[in-house]
Parts: sequence; C-alpha cells; structure tokens
Amino acid sequence: MRNLVLALALVPLPAMAEFFTLKGHGGPIMGIAAAPDGRIATASFDNSVGIWTDQSPEWLEGHEAAVNSVVFNGTAIYSAGDDFTLRQWPGGQIVGRHKGKIVGVAASKTHVATASWDGTIGIWPVDGSSPSMLGPTGSGVNAVAFTPDGSQLYSAGVDGTLRLWDVASRQEIDRLVEHGFGINELVLNAQDNWIAYGAVDGVTRILDLSSGEERDFTLDRRPILALALSPDRRLLAVGDGEGYIMVIDTGDWRIAQDFRATLRGPVWALSFSADGQNIHAGGIDEAMYSWPVAALSEHEQMAASEPSFLKNPDQMDNGERQFTRKCSICHSLSPDSQRRAGPTLHKIFGRKAGSLPDYLYSDTLQDSDIIWNEETINALFDEGPDHYIPGSKMPMQRITGAQDRIDLIAFMRRATAPED
Repeated sequence: MRNLVLALALVPLPAMAEFFTLKGHGGPIMGIAAAPDGRIATASFDNSVGIWTDQSPEWLEGHEAAVNSVVFNGTAIYSAGDDFTLRQWPGGQIVGRHKGKIVGVAASKTHVATASWDGTIGIWPVDGSSPSMLGPTGSGVNAVAFTPDGSQLYSAGVDGTLRLWDVASRQEIDRLVEHGFGINELVLNAQDNWIAYGAVDGVTRILDLSSGEERDFTLDRRPILALALSPDRRLLAVGDGEGYIMVIDTGDWRIAQDFRATLRGPVWALSFSADGQNIHAGGIDEAMYSWPVAALSEHEQMAASEPSFLKNPDQMDNGERQFTRKCSICHSLSPDSQRRAGPTLHKIFGRKAGSLPDYLYSDTLQDSDIIWNEETINALFDEGPDHYIPGSKMPMQRITGAQDRIDLIAFMRRATAPED
C-alpha cells in the first residue's frame, strides 16, 4: 500500500460561505459527501478517498481501481468503485462485492445499498449480517436512494427506469418512470414527497410522488452527471457533462442560478456543505472546488489549468500524443506516483512489473515475470491489458497501429529515462 505523506501544515478548512479548494488527489474527483460535523469526503479516479477536516487530508487507500462514490453513515464511511467492491472505513475491509463496477452508494441506519453495472443492487446490513440482492434489473444500475425509514429503496438504471423496491421482500413494487434514455442520478426529498432525476439525454425532472405530476427543468446540455439537495431542501443543484451547475429553487420552482463551473470537462460530483452555505463540486480537475451558494459566478472556475490529457494534440508529436491519450490520466513520469491511479513510469524500462514498493498492485501483476521493455510494452498495447495480463487493474484499451506503438515507446524511452 502506498504510504505517501503530504508535506502540508494542518490548516483548518475555510469557513463555509467562502470559496476554497481541496487539493491533493492525483485524478478527477468522482464523488463527494459532507458529514454533519463538517468533514468532507472525496472519492477519486486515483483509487483513493480523502477525508478532509483541514486542508491536509487523511487518505483511505485500499481500492484497486477508481473510487466512484462515498457516503458517511454514523461513525463509519463507505466507499465503492470500479474494483467491484464496497469498503468500510476505518479499516478498508470489503463488506460487499459485485460482478461489475459500483457507481452509486446510499445508506440508511441499518443498511448500505450499492448500484452496480452488473444489473443488481446490493443491500448490505451495517451489523455484518447476511446481505441480499435486488434484481437483476436487466441493465446497469446507476443510482440508489433509501426512504427515511430504510424500508424502501429507489433505483435509477441504464434502461431509463426509475424503480421502487421493498427492501425486506426484495421485490420491485413500482416503476415510476420509464424514460427512453438512461437515468444517471436521482435525489429523494421524502419530506416534500418528490424525487428528482437526471438522464443521459439531459432531461432534468422532478416527480411529485403523490400526484405523478412532473416539473421539467431540462436545458440543452447533456448528460446529467450529478444531483445534490441542500440540507433545508430549498435548493437542488444539477451538474452536467458540459461543465455547468444549475441551481433550482424548489420553493418557487425556478432556476435560481446557472453557473459555468468549468470550461474543460464535466461536473461529476456535487454536494452541499452541512450548513447549506456552499456547493462542493468535482470534475476532471484533481481538486474539489467549493463556492458560496449566493455567489457562484464570482469565483474561480474548476480546471483553470489544463490537465495534461486535455493538451492540444497539435502541440505534441505522435508518441507524446499516444501517451497523453492512453496513459497520462493514470501515470506520472516523475520519480513519485503523484497519487495517480497507476504507478509512476519513471525508469520503467528494465523494471520488473509490479515491483514498486509504494504502489498497491493487483496480485496478477505482482506475481508476473514480465520485465518492461520495448517488446513487452508493444505487446501490452497490441493485445490489450485484459488479454496480455488478464486480471490486472489496467483499463481495457489497445493501440492498434504498429507505428503508433513504436512512437509511444520512443516517447516513453525519452520521457522516463533517469536524469543524468
């Protein structure tokens, strides 16, 4: 396991209603949760969760792939991600496992629910007793939300269906929406008896659970990737794939603010602060941004500096272009791993696979006899990691052009060589 220490002073988080950023992750921010006591949890593509009580976080490490969702539940924290696992912290023990990536988590007083692309919903008792599964639904599940007493659960799926389940009987008891496109996100407001959902085609609607009436706040932006409800239930924040945060006033049913949060990339994660004064957001940048709700547009946008993987391809030779597209989001070229999803590639040539002491490798890679050189790197991208090293954490991708692989290897040879 990586044992990286940030050389930062213990600086308290700024007071809410001030703009601030939380920096330290080595990849995009995929999920955010705010605890009643003011702590903030960030789930990242770099395989870790950050717990922030000040600006020097506690790192929760153990996931073997990107972490997509995190939730506070009493004294425990639960996180889930692309390694198919649900983990409980402190400790990081695996309390649940799916057959596909987990993209959503919800918690009640007695259970944690997981939404998985394997088409099922996991119901995991917090007391450690036997879990159960809802479904299969026939398609991936993107989001889940418990009713306040935990007896029922709403789910949103890739098939565009918004379902209601009875947790005890494990039976589907209603289909509230059958949308023509996948529903990515949902938020339940049980006190006011409505549920909001956001879809791949940009649809943003609020369904009255008593009358069945829908209020439509769809704008010409897609997909919807994040929803968050303020603690007083008066504001609903909506994040989309084009970098905007729309804020809906649920008292007057109007769009109160529409803020271009980032010029580069989507808004993947949203959460209100515990006191409701700030909106926390994450996206393609390696930091979480927090804006005062009352003054969103008066402060810095996300991704003010361009990530390397968004660099203009015309400014690179072909080898660097291949590296930027295929490798740079997970790997650094510097001597340390910089909290990336993958280990540093510094001095990669001649190195045994799975041998760096500060990175948590899959057993498959750690136990292999591969030595990284021109031939093995060429084979990795020619066959694809899923075929060349079955069972490794590396994403499924190939570089099919022989000259593209030659150019990539030449760039890596130059860029990863030890300094004289």
